Amino acid sequence: MKMDRQLKNDVLAELRWEPSINAEQIGVEVQDGVVTLAGHVDSFVEKWAAEEAAKKVSGVRALAVEIDVKLPSLSQRTDADIARSADSALEWTTYLLKDSIKIQVEGGWVTLGGDVEWEYQRRAALDAVRNLMGVKGITNNIAIKSTVSAKDVKSDIIEALNRRAIIDSHKINVEVQGANVTLSGTVDSWAERDLARHSAWGTAGVQNVQNNIIVAH
Repeated sequence: MKMDRQLKNDVLAELRWEPSINAEQIGVEVQDGVVTLAGHVDSFVEKWAAEEAAKKVSGVRALAVEIDVKLPSLSQRTDADIARSADSALEWTTYLLKDSIKIQVEGGWVTLGGDVEWEYQRRAALDAVRNLMGVKGITNNIAIKSTVSAKDVKSDIIEALNRRAIIDSHKINVEVQGANVTLSGTVDSWAERDLARHSAWGTAGVQNVQNNIIVAH
């Protein structure tokens, strides 16, 4: 198990290693394996990159993000401009049906709504908008329609976990109520925790995943 000081140094090193992040603008605090990122960055995509970088570090049990996005003057845009760009990005970079995603922008914060069939479509919409200039944050309220009976969801998830050798599926408990999935148990790394969540989301019919898996070292 890493000491908090070593974990802090590792997170700082990972932030410095990622070229899309100005690590000098981000502070790192660690207590009992819980990492807090704070500071100011110039874009939402840089904030997102910092979160992803911290998650890659072995020993991170939980992550709190207190980073503010402060756009440079040249990156500031009106909400109407951002909304038009988001609409175009969804049309050009995804296979989603036109008008299936609703876009609302207020103060540079983008809220996505609407319905899709799969989680990967929900992620695609987020990815299409995340890199747009002027975006300060994103709330993804896109809902997933249930397309299959929920009775097969648990077995599908367990089979997916068993296929992926880096995860010991016996450490993970899967509970299904309707189209809602709750994961619990322990894994050895944040990457394994994310893989379990992705496996659940990759199962047809899942509308919500509550990931209560603990990273234990």
